[in-house]
Amino acid sequence: MSELIWTEKYRPKTFKDVKGHAEIVKRVESFVKNKNLPHLLFAGPAGTGKTSLALVIARSLYGEEWHNNFLELNASDERGIDVVRVKVKDFARTKALGDVPFKIIYLDESDALTREAQQALRRTMENYTKTCRFILSCNSPSKIIDPIQSRCAIFRFKPMAKPEVFEIIDTIAKNEKLTIMPDAKEALFEISQGDCRRLENILQSAAASSQNIILELVYAMASAAQPRDVRKILELAIDNNFLEARKLMQKVMYDNGLAGLDMIKFFQRELLNLKIPNKSQMELYIACGEAEFRLVEGSDEFVQLEAFLAKASILSGK
Repeated sequence: MSELIWTEKYRPKTFKDVKGHAEIVKRVESFVKNKNLPHLLFAGPAGTGKTSLALVIARSLYGEEWHNNFLELNASDERGIDVVRVKVKDFARTKALGDVPFKIIYLDESDALTREAQQALRRTMENYTKTCRFILSCNSPSKIIDPIQSRCAIFRFKPMAKPEVFEIIDTIAKNEKLTIMPDAKEALFEISQGDCRRLENILQSAAASSQNIILELVYAMASAAQPRDVRKILELAIDNNFLEARKLMQKVMYDNGLAGLDMIKFFQRELLNLKIPNKSQMELYIACGEAEFRLVEGSDEFVQLEAFLAKASILSGK
C-alpha cells in the first residue's frame, strides 16, 4: 500500500482525469485553451472536485511553473479584510512567469469570508484583472455577495453519481490490488453520498486493515450505522415496542461512536424504506426536522432521539 493519502494520490492531473461534471470540464477547458480565463465561482457540496479542477486549470496553463503562478488560500482560516488587503493584493499585483498574462488566486471556502472582506475583494478583482484571475470555491453561493457573483462565471457542482463513484472505486481497487465485495461498493456509495474525498479516505482506512473489503469493514471504518440496524430500530418503534427500540438505538450509537445528529440523519435516510402510510412517513420527517433543530440548538441528544421514537410509536396507533 502507498504511504500517500489517496485523496492526493488519485487527484486528477489533467482534464481527462476529472470524473463527472462533463459539461463544466468542457467549458473550463475551452477557457484554458484560449488562455482567456474569466473569474470563476465553483459552488457545490464538499468532495465533488472543485479544488481538483482548479489545480488542473493551473497545471494546464503554467505547466511545471504552476506553483509560482498559483496562490491557494483557505478563507475559513483567514477570513478577515487584512488577508485581502495584504496577501491577495501582494500576489495579484505582480506579473505571471511564462507566456500566460495572469496569475491565479484560488480562495477555498470563500463563503466564510466576512462581508467586509468580500467588499474589499470585489475591488481587488476589478483593479488587478490584467495580472490576476480569481477562482472562488464555496459550499453556499448564497453567502457570496451579489457584486462578486456578477463578476464571475458560476459553475455548480453536484455530488458524484453512482456510476462515477463505482468507476473511482474500481480504479483504486485495480491499482492497490484490493478485492471489494459488491455490497461493500454499495455501502461506500451510500456512506459517501457522492463525496469523493470521503470515499477515498474510508477506502484507504479499510485497505489498511485488509485487502479484502467487505460490508462490515466499510461501516466499521466509516463509524456509520448499518441501514439494517437503523431500519430495525424504526420498525420496533412503529410496532409500539418503544423500550426495545430505545435499547437497540443506544447500542448502535455506543458501538459506532455516533452523535445524536448522526443518528437523526440515518433515521431520515431509512424512512422511505418503511412500509407505512405516506401520511405517517411525512409526520416522521417532520419529527426528524424538529429533533435536528433542537439538537443543533444544544438540547440533550438522548431526550430528543427518544422523543422521536416515541412519536413513531404513537403514529403506529397500536
